[in-house]
Amino acid sequence: MDSGPAPAVRTLAAAGAGLFAAGAGTLGWAVLGERRRFQLRQETVRVLPAGSRPLRLLHLSDLHTVPGQEAKKRFVHSLAALEPDLVVDTGDNLSHLRALPYLLEILEPLFAFPGVYVPGSNCYFAPQPKNPFRYLWRTTAGERSGDNGGDGDEPVLLPTAQMHRAFDEHGWTDLINRARRIEVAGTVVYFSGVDDPHLRYDRHPGFPADQKSPAAVRIGVAHAPYVRTLDRFAADGADIVFAGHTHGGQVCLPGGRALVSNCDLDPAICKGLIHHRGVPVNISQGLGESRFAPVRLFCPPQAVLVTLTD
Repeated sequence: MDSGPAPAVRTLAAAGAGLFAAGAGTLGWAVLGERRRFQLRQETVRVLPAGSRPLRLLHLSDLHTVPGQEAKKRFVHSLAALEPDLVVDTGDNLSHLRALPYLLEILEPLFAFPGVYVPGSNCYFAPQPKNPFRYLWRTTAGERSGDNGGDGDEPVLLPTAQMHRAFDEHGWTDLINRARRIEVAGTVVYFSGVDDPHLRYDRHPGFPADQKSPAAVRIGVAHAPYVRTLDRFAADGADIVFAGHTHGGQVCLPGGRALVSNCDLDPAICKGLIHHRGVPVNISQGLGESRFAPVRLFCPPQAVLVTLTD
């Protein structure tokens, strides 16, 4: 008489069903849960001269805006209550050809504050469908596979000039391969910004050479924290650097250990406040993700409030 599958087979079947359920649950959380669990990370960095008033810088990156992202809009609007002295936008603001009006709605309350910005690749080119496992491959400078274009597809241009014109009209300052002297809440700050290193558009301008009103702090700003970029900022005398691009790994191991950085920075140090050649570097894990890879795991979306003190 047939008594059914052997115990070992039943055990394997049960284990397989359990693994499938766990995998489905994890994927569901990554797609529907974690990527909407917006957080504010706060850091304090001592880089100002003795006796200086603290400066509060709100760092935004990688919004990857798609029309209709109401949870993201509510979170960004809530950040205005922080009343930052300056907003630092490190790029990848768009993820859809028609997202610019909605992006401006998202940022509208923050335009009440001074801001600086640099672009990322998804400020220039729209993401396109591709093999999702390509994200897990290490990309090198100059490759665009991590951010835009499909497998051999021509990149689709985004309304970059219109976006930057809107930022300028709201009083934010363009740091695209430019050095600027800006007074922030009464403190003289020298900025050095570059275009996207991931696309090799970066041309380092150094820092302003204004001896009449020396800066209290020198700040480097870039989208992608490639090692060569951080090396150059350090060599130019930056006191702190702001960058994004990595999404903090986006899909991480339990505990937050990133699998990839999408650049040549070690994944173990691709988010948070790190130090490179003695210079603090604040790497945002970003507020969004490509609309064709809408997942986050053990890596929730974040904005960062960095307080500079003496």
